[in-house]
Amino acid sequence: MTDTELSLAYRRFSLSLAEPLETADGAISAREGILVRLVDDGADGDSAVGYGEATPLPGWTESLDDCERALERAQAAIRSGGPSEALEVVDQQVAARHAVSLALADLQATRDATPLYRYLGQGPMVGRVPVNATIGDGSPTDTAREARAAVDRGFECCKLKVGIRSVEADIERVRRVREAVGPDIELRADANEAWTYEEAQSALAAFADLDVSILEQPLPAGALEGHTDLRAESHGVSIALDEGLLEHGVDAICDADAADVVVLKPMALGGIDVARKVAAWLAEVDITTLVTTTIDGVVARTGAVHLAASIPDVPACGLATGELLAEDLGRDPVLLEKGSAVVPQAKGTGISGVWGGR
Repeated sequence: MTDTELSLAYRRFSLSLAEPLETADGAISAREGILVRLVDDGADGDSAVGYGEATPLPGWTESLDDCERALERAQAAIRSGGPSEALEVVDQQVAARHAVSLALADLQATRDATPLYRYLGQGPMVGRVPVNATIGDGSPTDTAREARAAVDRGFECCKLKVGIRSVEADIERVRRVREAVGPDIELRADANEAWTYEEAQSALAAFADLDVSILEQPLPAGALEGHTDLRAESHGVSIALDEGLLEHGVDAICDADAADVVVLKPMALGGIDVARKVAAWLAEVDITTLVTTTIDGVVARTGAVHLAASIPDVPACGLATGELLAEDLGRDPVLLEKGSAVVPQAKGTGISGVWGGR
C-alpha cells in the first residue's frame, strides 16, 4: 500500500449467545469484542475500507482490555509507520493482531478487486467449502436427535462434544448418533483435553468400531508424547490437535509425530495470514488442516471461511457457528447450504453494513 493515507478506528461490541458457552474459565453468555475499521484514502481520491474483528476468548487469547490497549497502539502506529508497524505493536496480542491483519487483508483484496480467499491463496475460484455441524453435550437421545436434525438440514459431517460425561456415556452417545444418522455420515469427536490416557484408549477402540473419523484433543495440550502414543494404537481414528498447536507449535508436533490433523483457529493464532502460512507448512508434511472459529462475530467468521477456501482440498471445517449467536454485527454474507458454506465472491470479505455501511 503506497501513496495512501490509512486510518484505523475501532469500537467495542457485545453479542448475546443463544445459549451460554462453557469454557475452562466458566460459562459466558455473550461474546465481547472489538470491531476494527481501516480506511485507505488513496492518492487518487478513491477510498477503500477493510474490516477486522478481535473477539478474545478466555484461555485462548489476551483479555478484552489488553486487546483494546493493543489496538490503541496500532491506531497510532498505522499513522506513523504504516501497516508493518501496526502489526508489530500488536504482535503479542493475538486477537488484536487478528483484527488488524484481517482489516489489512480485506482492504488490499478490495483494492485488488478480488475475493479475500484468492488474495490469500492465489488459487482457482472456490464456490463452497464443506462445514461440519457441532453437536453439544446432551443425553444419548438428545444428541442423536440433534445429529439427525443436522443431517436433515444437509450436513454430511457431525462433530460431537465429548469429555464432560464418563467415557462409557460418551461411547453410548456416539453409538446412538451412528444409529440415527446411518453409515454414510462422517462423525468426529472433540474431547477438549478431558481424558486420561487410559480413557482415551478406551474411547478410541470403541470409536473405531463406530467409524469415527477424527478424535480431537483427547489429552491435555501438554501431553504431546501421549498423543504420539495414541496415534500408534488409534485403530484408524485420526488424532487431531487444537490446543496442542498453541502449546507446542508445528515443529514440535512434527518432530513427535503427534497428529494426523491440526485445527487452526485464526483468532487464537493471531490472524488469517498466520493461519494460512501454518496451513501451507502442514501441507508440506502431509498433516491435514481444519479451520474453526472461536464463536466469533460475522467479520471474523467470514474471514475464516475465506481462509478455508484458500486451502486446497480442505475437509469439513467448524465454520457453521453463526447460529450460536443470538445477534450479530451485521448481515452474514456466507450462505450455509447442504453442508457447505457458499464462499462470497465479492471484493475482499464481502462484509458490508457492520459500521453503518461499507
